[in-house]
Amino acid sequence: MKKFFEEFKAFALKGNMMDMAIGVIIGGAFSTLVTSLTDNLISPILGILGKVNFDAMMWDVFGDGKLVFKYGAFITAVINFLIMAFVLFCIVKAMNKLMEVGKHEKPAEEAPAAPAAPTQEELLAEILVELKKQNEEKTA
Repeated sequence: MKKFFEEFKAFALKGNMMDMAIGVIIGGAFSTLVTSLTDNLISPILGILGKVNFDAMMWDVFGDGKLVFKYGAFITAVINFLIMAFVLFCIVKAMNKLMEVGKHEKPAEEAPAAPAAPTQEELLAEILVELKKQNEEKTA
């Protein structure tokens, strides 16, 4: 049992796990901030411009208040999602740009030069050597 707790401790205290926990906490706080922004600033501004109150947008199916679809709350949730997605997109884009700047591109190493083709003189010298060998073989 002691080994199990040691493994769990090693797992829980890894850098990646702690980073993820911090990210979840900050994400929750950011979500609350965006919800507040939408509910307290964006929705009233849209209400003034479009004469629409999202909180009042609902559909009472039977008219007795027992079955009510609050589609205005859904519209607010969609606005929250779009704001969060846009901010995350901007953050990821900025991080990718920083990662590119951080990379030092190494100049491409020159490929080794192909061996030079033999010159005409070298080819003629090789042919001469072959002819001499053939002559010696015939005379021997």
